[in-house]
Amino acid sequence: MDADEIKGKSDIQTNDYREYGEYTHDFHKNEELRSKFFKYDNIEERSQDESDEGEQGGRRQISIDDSDSSLPIDDYQQEDDTHTDFHAFWKGEGNEWAIREAQAKIMLKYMDKSTDPCEDFYQFACGNWARHNPIPKDKAAYDTFEMIRESLDSVLKELLEEPILKEVMLNTDDAIVKAKHLFQSCMNYEILEQRMERPLIQLLDELGGWPILRPNWDPEKFDWLLLVAQLRLYNNDILISEWVAPDIKNSDQYVIQFDQTSLGLPTRDYFLQPSNMIYLKAYKNYLIKISTLLGASLQNATMDADELIEFETKLAKITSSPDERRNLSELYQRMSIGELRTLIPQINWHRYLTIVLARPTNISEPVVVYAMQYIQDLVNLLSKTSPRTIANYLLWRFVRHRVNNLDDRFQEAKQKFYYILFGREQAPPRWKNCVAQVNSNMGMAVGSMFVKKYFDEKSKNDTLSMTREIQQSFKELLNQTSWIDDETKELATEKVNAMLLRIGYPDFILQPELLNERYKDIVIRPDKYFENTLNILQHLTRVEQDRLGSPVNKTLWNTAPAVVNAYYSRSKNRIMFPAGILQPPFYHRYFPRCLNYGGIGVVIGHEITHGFDDKGRLFDKDGNLHRWWKDEAIYGFHQRAQCLIDQYSHYIVPEVGMKIDGMNTQGENIADNGGIKQAFRAYEKWLRLNEDADETLPGLNATGKQLFFLNFAQVWCGSMRPEATRNKLKTAVHSPGKFRVIGTLSNSKDFAEVFHCPLGTPMNPIKKCSVW
Repeated sequence: MDADEIKGKSDIQTNDYREYGEYTHDFHKNEELRSKFFKYDNIEERSQDESDEGEQGGRRQISIDDSDSSLPIDDYQQEDDTHTDFHAFWKGEGNEWAIREAQAKIMLKYMDKSTDPCEDFYQFACGNWARHNPIPKDKAAYDTFEMIRESLDSVLKELLEEPILKEVMLNTDDAIVKAKHLFQSCMNYEILEQRMERPLIQLLDELGGWPILRPNWDPEKFDWLLLVAQLRLYNNDILISEWVAPDIKNSDQYVIQFDQTSLGLPTRDYFLQPSNMIYLKAYKNYLIKISTLLGASLQNATMDADELIEFETKLAKITSSPDERRNLSELYQRMSIGELRTLIPQINWHRYLTIVLARPTNISEPVVVYAMQYIQDLVNLLSKTSPRTIANYLLWRFVRHRVNNLDDRFQEAKQKFYYILFGREQAPPRWKNCVAQVNSNMGMAVGSMFVKKYFDEKSKNDTLSMTREIQQSFKELLNQTSWIDDETKELATEKVNAMLLRIGYPDFILQPELLNERYKDIVIRPDKYFENTLNILQHLTRVEQDRLGSPVNKTLWNTAPAVVNAYYSRSKNRIMFPAGILQPPFYHRYFPRCLNYGGIGVVIGHEITHGFDDKGRLFDKDGNLHRWWKDEAIYGFHQRAQCLIDQYSHYIVPEVGMKIDGMNTQGENIADNGGIKQAFRAYEKWLRLNEDADETLPGLNATGKQLFFLNFAQVWCGSMRPEATRNKLKTAVHSPGKFRVIGTLSNSKDFAEVFHCPLGTPMNPIKKCSVW
């Protein structure tokens, strides 16, 4: 992804940004790119009531007019529709009635009308979703988010395949040309097949050689710190995570930061728990297969792989789990390079940073360390490990990503590994990977093409207006909160007012000179995919490291526009809604407002609430970590957060017999519960000001308030393979979609009132949890 985007293998770095949605598989997708930005029983059908209210037995149900089931538009677009019609729809043009009719048909199609909404609203809203949307073979999971991403990827493919004008091609600095050339280099499989593994072998030789390929590799010439630094120049964090980013206690200043890094499997438990041996075996087989494809003998590969896995298992033991790392204040240690050298003299920090920063460093230069014990234990582990094993491990972590830029033999090996890990039955077609690579690496250039052709500018103003309304809703709810003292309330209100809003795209991407400037140092050739990727990775590293010493500009955009997600940054106190998410079912200019409030409105509320979740509340209005809450407010927060932790921890996912980790998911659950409350409050206020508005959909005898909750729920319709479900429950900070619906709505008094759910029913329990 783009250089401004923040990712790393350190969870400190990645978790500065909280996402609304979550990629459900491919946990190492673009791992080397530093950009985090980078997740039933049927009730007997009841008779249909003729009224709009749809009341039955004291409960309120959305009734369905089956007589109007023949609608002319199938999911917005018939297969033989022209591109022009599709473009018009995406840009918010076209016929309002047809758009509403199409949306109604989609919502009806996914619903299970035999289910009582007060018993299981997810089944009611999404019960037929999986029947109409089986998981594609190239995916581990498929949900509404993934469906939208598929649609967006198809559009981006079309843009990247458009011919380059001759007069434009002459401009070697043109960012759009570079993006299209990058796509061409990825898609040109004939050249990839001709070159085979040679580009990677040459690079490995330049790095001193991968021992697993060299039985006579000389350990006397090996320098582990030099290799770690060299790999960092290709934007990899292995063994030690290093990055330059705003200091979380002084967010106006960039500082060098160190932390523990990731492992080759999703979490440490994959190495340490006996129940995960099947995944560890698949990981080892993947390593052996890749190394033999690169020329290793099976005997040498197997022997070295055993030692490598043993080393990584020891590495896993010295890393801390997410639960042990929730308190950022306890992890944070600021010191000078000289002081760090005194504490851990075995590592020549000055030498490492001189290589990575590409300039001399002063021993007084400040650094922030989040994993002092880990680094101390790492030094001890390295002293007991052979140079051959260390070199093998470092280069394996590098190689496993670089083979993504080679021919299909390596993709077939990866697919076998991913089948065991995630249940994915086949690799995606090449064009999907190529679109993802270009959008990840040159997101602003891709975003420029997308925005010019597809973006509905009205959505930008609408979303801004809704954000202001929902911010006001949060402030009203805050003022009504009895467990927070007045001083903390005042500071919290200031934080809401200070939130920076970024909607759609940055203006500079529509100015060719500024866009070209962003990518001027990247050389892209249409026939050199491997080298193109290396050039981009080196550029990303250089841009990030060069920030040191410059002021932090919190107004800059740092995510690509053509992505389907939304973000909150704690260190910048900033909300971002990229252009890619401002589309159905989240938003359409012709939707009734109930759908927009239940779609993008809930997303807005969710991101606002992230500023006040278990980690967001630790940061003030300027994005600085410090204690600004009174003790009584902290106590009240923890009490209410614990209620949510306990609630979600009791949910069992029946397909795999595992419980949700209520502690690990608490931040997202707090945001979900707060977001829907704020959005519904804002919608009610809008209704009072627009009493004559048509808040209905054809074929659905439902009120606007009912449609609000139905659209919220259908955003989370989806299904997941068992292997992917297990991985998600072990690693993800988001609850599974079903429980994002059930958990949130069962805590909502508004929902219970709208659907007339009797107290004590599953969707209206006596005990409810609420933080905001």
